[in-house]
Amino acid sequence: MLFQMDVSGVSSEQAVQSYWAHLCATKEGEPFANVLVRGWAAQRERIDEIIRDVSQHWRLERMAKVDRNILRLATYELIALDDVPRRVTLNEAVELAKRYGSEGSAGFVNGVLDRIASDLGKR
Repeated sequence: MLFQMDVSGVSSEQAVQSYWAHLCATKEGEPFANVLVRGWAAQRERIDEIIRDVSQHWRLERMAKVDRNILRLATYELIALDDVPRRVTLNEAVELAKRYGSEGSAGFVNGVLDRIASDLGKR
């Protein structure tokens, strides 16, 4: 959904509605996914600034779209979901990067998120 919002410019509500109506065969995880998408949309500027601050040699706009949106999703989890352990957030993000990103995506995502988590004091 974040990728759709990034590429097409649709709102979070449009992305949520479209995804669950047309792209998803099962509703498993729907409430949690919707929280993540809406949460990121509500804090988009803050989250993008956090990512920019730690990725000094990579402009957010120049990052691969998949990597950028995995970072956004995981950064939202790190700042807003205290009940999700750092290790879980980073592991899930790395797995997404391995599955949907390029060859170097997993290492890149892991490095950026590890720095963000450390800066936030997330354990």
